Amino acid sequence: MDSLWIKNSGKYKKDFPVLDQDLDTEAVVIGAGMAGILTAYHLMKQGVKVAVLEGNTVGSGITSHTTAKITACHGLIYDRLLRQIGKKSAGSYAIANQKAVFAYRDLIETEQIDCGFEILPCYLYATGDTTALEAEYKAAASFGLPVSMVTGTELPFPVTGAVRYEDQAQFHPLKFLWQLAAHLNIYEHTMAVKVKKNTVYTQAGYQVHARHIIITTHYPFINMPGLYFTRMHQERSYTLALSGVPALSGMYVNASKDGCTFRSYGDYLIIGGGNHRTGENIQGGFYDRLRAKARQLYPNAREEYHWSAQDCVTLDGLPYIGRYSLFTPNLYLATGFQEWGMTTSMVAAKLLTDILTGQPNACQDVFLPKRFDELSEFGNYANEIGHAVRSLIGRKARKNAVKIEDLKNGQGGVVEKDGELLGAYRDENGNVSLVHLRCPHLGCTLSWNPDEKSWDCPCHGTRLDYKGNIISNPAIEDSHHTEKHNS
Repeated sequence: MDSLWIKNSGKYKKDFPVLDQDLDTEAVVIGAGMAGILTAYHLMKQGVKVAVLEGNTVGSGITSHTTAKITACHGLIYDRLLRQIGKKSAGSYAIANQKAVFAYRDLIETEQIDCGFEILPCYLYATGDTTALEAEYKAAASFGLPVSMVTGTELPFPVTGAVRYEDQAQFHPLKFLWQLAAHLNIYEHTMAVKVKKNTVYTQAGYQVHARHIIITTHYPFINMPGLYFTRMHQERSYTLALSGVPALSGMYVNASKDGCTFRSYGDYLIIGGGNHRTGENIQGGFYDRLRAKARQLYPNAREEYHWSAQDCVTLDGLPYIGRYSLFTPNLYLATGFQEWGMTTSMVAAKLLTDILTGQPNACQDVFLPKRFDELSEFGNYANEIGHAVRSLIGRKARKNAVKIEDLKNGQGGVVEKDGELLGAYRDENGNVSLVHLRCPHLGCTLSWNPDEKSWDCPCHGTRLDYKGNIISNPAIEDSHHTEKHNS
């Protein structure tokens, strides 16, 4: 289902042309989500000639499926960072994200953007033991973030404590993005498929030559060099928009990964939760569990919209922003934002602009993509490789295979046909679509997501619809249809 943002975007969406010729420019940004558009905008403001390539349409990816909080309140992170990377680096991360809130405010004022932007507090709350919460407060306060410990909130259930962050923000992401995009040179439905030296090659066969190439495609589509597929995984989460609920005067983030987030937008309450690794939702039920929670908390509410998001998670929980690799001096990226993409998109845009224009930036080393502490991150690295190996083998898929004739209307699953494992979906009319189970990215075995009727890759997070068409990267090619099976 389309998100609240897509359905309530007003008059601001505009169409951009398809690239139909070779192009020369000073910088090219691949990906027209929040990070890409902000980066292109800031480069333009520094006098850089920049073009943006988008395989779909502006804001059609994760930006349109966020909960759109702009905040330095990133869950239980600061106490961990303090111990992991030290006060200077952890403080740089904290202050960069707090500055991002005000950077949005200033940009919105400068460009007179109508996007429902509001400055308000964000609460990191707990309903059980507060030991970790108290440590988080002390760490955040030590960096100079505007925090306080409180025990009361406006949530419809008791909390044992909360860290209140002042001067945070929320907005309508697509209204903001589309108005900002109007200032830029953008090409939609222009899929970049390869980068070689100073040239981007598009699916249609055109070339874009640029001094600087910046990849902001949520998940990098170039495997070598960089090996980002060994250093990240993707996770999904689910969101409901409810009406008939009193508005909240703040945003809320649960200190527990299993908890819910809350924010208001106009007449809607947005509640999110249900995180899991992409490709690990064989049983489904995440929307239903979120709905049950909503009914418990707000029995008179009505569900108006539901949607899901996908977030990139790095080995150490910090984004990769900067030069793509040591071997690609003109190639840059921004990825691994976890659930904080709106805020970190601004951080990335500022940092990349400073790097490309030769300006100093205090947080450059914190986000350095080439970082990898083998001792502290070996366990996470081994875990990512383990997931990939298990998914390449595909034993679980064979174990869960069913007979085609046993699939009910509206049901999908793995089937075995003529000795080959295939993905099958029977539509409401009884027709069965069959697709190959090998992910077109690196060949991992896809698994069925019954909540969203999609084939998801548990290795690197590629998602395909039930016909094998790409929903989200890193794959850039569809999984071709094998046939229609009628039974």
